[in-house]
Amino acid sequence: MTNGGAMTPDFVLDAGRARRIGFGEAVYCASKSPAQLAAILEQAEADGASLLLTRLEEERRAALPPWQQDRLDYDLPSRTAFFGDAAPLAGTVRVAVITAGTSDVPVAREAARTLRFHGHASLQIADIGVAGIWRLMARLDEIRDVPVVIVAAGMDAALPSVVAGLVPGAIIAVPTSVGYGVAAGGRAALNAILASCAPGIVTVNIDNGYGAACAAMRVLNALPHVGEEEAMP
Repeated sequence: MTNGGAMTPDFVLDAGRARRIGFGEAVYCASKSPAQLAAILEQAEADGASLLLTRLEEERRAALPPWQQDRLDYDLPSRTAFFGDAAPLAGTVRVAVITAGTSDVPVAREAARTLRFHGHASLQIADIGVAGIWRLMARLDEIRDVPVVIVAAGMDAALPSVVAGLVPGAIIAVPTSVGYGVAAGGRAALNAILASCAPGIVTVNIDNGYGAACAAMRVLNALPHVGEEEAMP
């Protein structure tokens, strides 16, 4: 649309999201052109805003203006980038991000990077799936020490159920698209998590590490309020 001959922008940054829900907007890059991304980052720069970018492929990053590329903290495995400064890290690690296999790491890193952008450190443990369950048992005490556990798993996605039967924290499962044949791009993993007999598991969509991190932050944001209610006479 035009207004007096000028093209109106095809995006509106949500500057108030952090005040409303406790964490800010992210820019999903996969369906945006380099020109659209450049315009979004130019607006963020003018507003003095920091942004989390997800699903930013290397080709799109390389097509951005050089000054914008220089401002990005880019992580290739997770395809995430920070534009501007991340929030200062909190002192206590309250989230674990664990994977069944090494192939699940890109999704887990998307979750860990989302947490880091918002100031949350995480305990990251890879390749502790049920095919070698001794690896999980060796790290179990560390995982039990945090209130929120994000579990990324593909194939049969058995790990979230096993973890949910062993630790008391909130379990946020992320089915991944890893696997052969009937794994069906993560649908078998998603169905296995939904059908789990371990009580209280919640799940996000296939490969949605960002969504898992947001769910974890909602839990963390609620924890102080729970403590305040308990302290009331």
